[in-house]
Amino acid sequence: MGTCTVHPLGTFSDQRFVVVISRMNGKYLFSRHKDRTTWETQGGHIEPGEIPLEAAKRELWEESGAQEFTMEPLCDYFATDNIGCASGVVFTAEIVSLGAIPPGSEMAEVRSFSERPENFTYPDITPILLDYEAKKGR
Repeated sequence: MGTCTVHPLGTFSDQRFVVVISRMNGKYLFSRHKDRTTWETQGGHIEPGEIPLEAAKRELWEESGAQEFTMEPLCDYFATDNIGCASGVVFTAEIVSLGAIPPGSEMAEVRSFSERPENFTYPDITPILLDYEAKKGR
C-alpha cells in the first residue's frame, strides 16, 4: 500500500514523473494499459533533458492521442509504495480534439467518464490527486 501527498508547485526540484488529469467535453478522460483492466490518468517518467511540461504534453499524446489541448500545472506530489518513493508534477488538460492512440503506445484504449471509475491502476494516488483538482475548482 502506498501514500500520496499534494504540495505547492515548485516544492520539489527532483521531479521524476508527471500526471495529467484530462477532460474532454466536461468528462474525465482515462486510459487503459494493454496489460491491465484498470483505468489511469495519462502520465509517466520525465525523460532526460525534458522539463515537466514537455513530458506532460508528450505523455498525454502518447497515452490518449490528444491532438489539440490546453494544459496548465496544478501542483507537485510525493508518492511512496512498496518499491520506493518519487516526486512529480500534476497538470490539468482540456482536450479539444483526439486522434488515434499512437502506434507503439502502452495504452489499449481511452474512454471518457462522467463519474470517476472505481478501478484505478493507482488507487493510492489517483483519487487524492483528483480530489485536490476538484477542490481547486478546475
